[in-house]
Amino acid sequence: MDHQRAASDSPFETTIGFSRATRAGTLISVSGTAPVWPDDAVDPDPTHQARRCWEIALAALRELGGEVTDVVRTRQYVVSPDVAEQVGAVHAEVFGDVRPASTMVVVGLLDPRWHVEVELDAVLGRATS
Repeated sequence: MDHQRAASDSPFETTIGFSRATRAGTLISVSGTAPVWPDDAVDPDPTHQARRCWEIALAALRELGGEVTDVVRTRQYVVSPDVAEQVGAVHAEVFGDVRPASTMVVVGLLDPRWHVEVELDAVLGRATS
């Protein structure tokens, strides 16, 4: 089976040993994606963080040949229920027409500046309806 990888600027990719995203056949999985800019800046607003996370994740998806309409599963990790509405609203902006299976859970994240981290799975060529 053909296996492709996409990388990003995350320093964790080499230190932990993972890829931003992988593609095996028609399946693309995008790893946990945090709201970090290339200069390591993090906007404190949860809405902006969620948008940045999805921007990075969807860029990796596209690099491996996928589109937002191919997404079948998303996961959103938030540090507090207080940001769930803001983060969920961004998810609706991005995936409102796609409506993938989705989970949002409250967790602790690696960087105290982060309010959210996301990941997704996509299947290329899936029929939309």
